[in-house]
Amino acid sequence: MSPKFWHIAISGIVALAATGCGSDRTQITPSRVDGASSIDPSPQSLNWGACEGVPASAGFQCATLRVPLDYAKPGGETLGIALVRRPATDKQNRIGSLVFNFGGPGGSGVSTLLDAAGAFSTLNKRYDLVSFDPRGVDRSSGIRCLDSAELERYLAREPSGDTVEETHLLKGFAKACEQNAGPILPYVGTLNAARDLETMRAALGDPKLNYLGFSYGTHLGALYATLHPKETGRMVLDSALDPSVGMLETARTQIRGFQKAYGNYLTACVGQASGCPLGKTTTAANAAVLKLIARLEAHPGKAGGREVTSTVARTAIAQALYSQMAWPLLTEALHQGMKGDLSGLLALADQYGGRQPDGSYSTLQMSLPAILCADTTARPSIAEAEKVARDLKKESPIFAVTAASSGICSVWPVPGEDSNRRIDASGANPIVVVGVTHDPATPFQWAPRLTEQLRSAVLLTLKGEGHGAYGQNNPCIDKTINSYLLDGKVPPKGLVCG
Repeated sequence: MSPKFWHIAISGIVALAATGCGSDRTQITPSRVDGASSIDPSPQSLNWGACEGVPASAGFQCATLRVPLDYAKPGGETLGIALVRRPATDKQNRIGSLVFNFGGPGGSGVSTLLDAAGAFSTLNKRYDLVSFDPRGVDRSSGIRCLDSAELERYLAREPSGDTVEETHLLKGFAKACEQNAGPILPYVGTLNAARDLETMRAALGDPKLNYLGFSYGTHLGALYATLHPKETGRMVLDSALDPSVGMLETARTQIRGFQKAYGNYLTACVGQASGCPLGKTTTAANAAVLKLIARLEAHPGKAGGREVTSTVARTAIAQALYSQMAWPLLTEALHQGMKGDLSGLLALADQYGGRQPDGSYSTLQMSLPAILCADTTARPSIAEAEKVARDLKKESPIFAVTAASSGICSVWPVPGEDSNRRIDASGANPIVVVGVTHDPATPFQWAPRLTEQLRSAVLLTLKGEGHGAYGQNNPCIDKTINSYLLDGKVPPKGLVCG
């Protein structure tokens, strides 16, 4: 799968709440691997306290959960998983905890919940909202391969359509991860993250895990339900992925998904009563966008003293396609870019890359390939990934090159494993799987596939655009999911919301 597009799944109202708030996010000291005492088999007592940098009036509490670095050696080294919660406001009718994973893999659940908890106010009445940075992410021994300047240069150039250059880029990145990530690198896979979820459930004091996962979070939730069906409570898996799909096939599917979303975006732009500044027809608008990308390919531009390449432009377009709400921002950024002002495109690409206002980066773009490669034994070569890119270039001239990133695991310094890809939650309570018909990042066909694999799930469909259904201001979706999570009402099989 293409690490360029396999990305965090905050969408709609959640995305708007979570964008551009990096400067005032909590600055919890990252937990590092240490040789502390072994994990006690009895549930831990979490020491909830203030979140550094967050006013008490915001209502958040933070804690650290201790888990084994290697579950095969429970008496060995441990690491800390950073948690955040916002207690239920209606304490008399409190259900328990609702644990979130907002996607990635590699997205910070702590930062996202701090930024976007208001989007879940209805659920917050009866649930403690809880999220976390999974192992290897930001505050939980977050993987750091490159410093900020190095990562900025890497993201501006990778992927490359040249096999020699792509090999140089990916090998350099993988080597830096091996040198700088520390002992956690072999242990960041989804299987260990699912084990961490069970340790978390027990520490929270909940008899069952109530869970809302987006995008990659659907894989994590589905695997938890496979491992612990009897401990699975009310679970919603929004914008589902299919863990059984291989990396190259995922790249093909995602590229086609983004191309479809891009076409829908152009159609919407030229269909506006006020007209589309990119062109009067979709053909003209597309030609203008391709001309801009070709110009940046030949002669990268500048914005705020920083380089803007064709890769930055592609990333900006992909970022905006995650939510229909961002389409006007994309139109403005492209229009200004055509006139020489590339700042809008750079800002969108920075959102995708996890760049903060101070120039630092979250661990997202470093944690992401580490988790992906830990989750599979498949190691498609860079040449094979480049072939996929060439095969799709005519069909998707903007996005096809991103398939080249799928060769990263062929040069990765640690092996992966495949057990996380087997999904079967027989015996679990009904799970709600949600798919969006025009989702670019987790295309709709993956939702019914995951539903079938779980064996205990029902499919809920949103006819619409963007990545993520809940929080897109669709009353049918929001009411159905709220009713399930708050009252246990399972939606009817095959429900479609328009």
